[in-house]
Amino acid sequence: MDNDSTIQKSKKIIINKHTLLFVIAIFLIATTLRTPLTVVGPIISFIREGLGISNVLAGFLTTIPLLAFAVVSPFAAPISRKFGMELTLFYSVILLLGGIVIRSLGLTSLLVLGTVLIGVAIAFGNVLIPSYFKLKFPLHIGILTGIYTVSMNLSAGLAAGFSHPIASSSFGWQGSLSFSGILCVLTLIAWLPLLRGKKVEVAAPSTEQASKKLSRSTLAWAIAFAMGFQSFLFYCTATWIPEIYIAQGIDPENAGWLVTIMQFSQIPMTFIMPILAAKLTSQRPIVIFFTVCYFIGFTGMIMEWTSLAVVWMIFLGFAGGASFGLCMMLFNLRTKTAYDAAELSGFAQSIGYLLAAIGPVAFGFIHDLTDSWFMPNVLFMIAATLLFITGMISSKNRYV
Repeated sequence: MDNDSTIQKSKKIIINKHTLLFVIAIFLIATTLRTPLTVVGPIISFIREGLGISNVLAGFLTTIPLLAFAVVSPFAAPISRKFGMELTLFYSVILLLGGIVIRSLGLTSLLVLGTVLIGVAIAFGNVLIPSYFKLKFPLHIGILTGIYTVSMNLSAGLAAGFSHPIASSSFGWQGSLSFSGILCVLTLIAWLPLLRGKKVEVAAPSTEQASKKLSRSTLAWAIAFAMGFQSFLFYCTATWIPEIYIAQGIDPENAGWLVTIMQFSQIPMTFIMPILAAKLTSQRPIVIFFTVCYFIGFTGMIMEWTSLAVVWMIFLGFAGGASFGLCMMLFNLRTKTAYDAAELSGFAQSIGYLLAAIGPVAFGFIHDLTDSWFMPNVLFMIAATLLFITGMISSKNRYV
């Protein structure tokens, strides 16, 4: 397919019925990329008591997928070239479903194994979907990224909110961990038409050449660290904010819904910011915006102004949505081809998630060490500052 025909195809994004199926499939696969993770935070106490595990091991339930992201991400682009993006993503959802089932069987060993499989499966979606947009509809990357990130955060917020009530019911914490498997089944059904349709092909340099190019690029490393600090903040807040607010005297179920408010507050930002980022020459105003929001939200938490907890969660939601939306766009904005976008995505997410992986465990460890949430909360401020620095570097208009 030549460039002119690609442009014409992109212009038909609203009226083409095949595109509608594509958008539905993307919407559904996005729902599977965060719900298996955000269900964990509100029910950590159930899991901890049910299996007799420590806070450190409980923190690892969030860290294990991040380590899997770091290990698997560099291999996603080469694998997709061999099998095709559509088939690779389809098989990743099957693997994700298997991991969810195994994790929910009620044994510590299977909990860990299932969590590993979940991390491996999600890594493929994380890496490939942004570049998939560049291949399918290069003129509409911003709006597709917005739909993708909105779906991801909407489902993540609902999962966090319903996780505790389900765990408190007759279904128990195993049922709470397993209900996201329904989304996987729906995604597999929606993905079948894409497997039968025309596959996208990706021409690419060798992995060795691409990796060498990225490893020597200051911009690539800045994007990787921005991704890392953004993920650090997301997974630490999703995992530990319920416990922090419970310690400050808020009811456990209400603490879970506060995370839902934070997730829902991300939705307008995750839709608007990718579209805005695509129109801006420099994305630095977005970086300044989400940094201010982070500091307002974390200050309210550290000062324990729980009467305004909803306000702090809204600000953190704005910050998280804006920073995540920008990071997803940087893979496309700072590259010239779809394969370069996939390679940068894999590189940045590998480095970034390795950095983010220390967050939930560090929070649990520092809390156990100090018997207080004050020092762990200071890490939020430090990470937000580092995200500001790396985000400003990454937002300069240039290519990797």
